[in-house]
Amino acid sequence: MQALNSINIMQKFSLFEKQWTPHIIGELNGHYVKLCKLKNDFVWHSHENEDELFMVFKGTLLMDFRDGRTVEVKEGEILIVPKGVEHRPHTNGEIVFNLLFEPKATSHTGTVESEMTVKELGWI
Repeated sequence: MQALNSINIMQKFSLFEKQWTPHIIGELNGHYVKLCKLKNDFVWHSHENEDELFMVFKGTLLMDFRDGRTVEVKEGEILIVPKGVEHRPHTNGEIVFNLLFEPKATSHTGTVESEMTVKELGWI
C-alpha cells in the first residue's frame, strides 16, 4: 500500500535529468502516474489498447498526428490521445515537464521498438 502523503511533483522532477524516460510516482486503479522530461523529437507510435493522458507542468508539448495536425499543449493543459491513434510527441527545443497517466500495461513506445524505448520503469 502506498503511503498516504502528498506528492510534490516539481520536487520529483528535480530528481532526474534523462529525457524521454518516464518515472513512476504513483499507482491507482491499475494505472501509473508517471513523470517525464521531454526535449526535441520522439518516435511515431500508438497504443492499441490504452488511452494516454499528457499533462504539461512546464513548457509546451507539441503532438503530431498522421492526419497532418499538430496540437499544442501548454502549461496547465492536458491532451488525451485515444487508443489506436498514431502520434509523435515533440518540443520546440525546450525541456518540457510532462505528467502521464496511463494503464500499467502501457508499453513506452507501443508496438514500435526503437533506441528510445524504455522497457523497465523505475519509481522515484
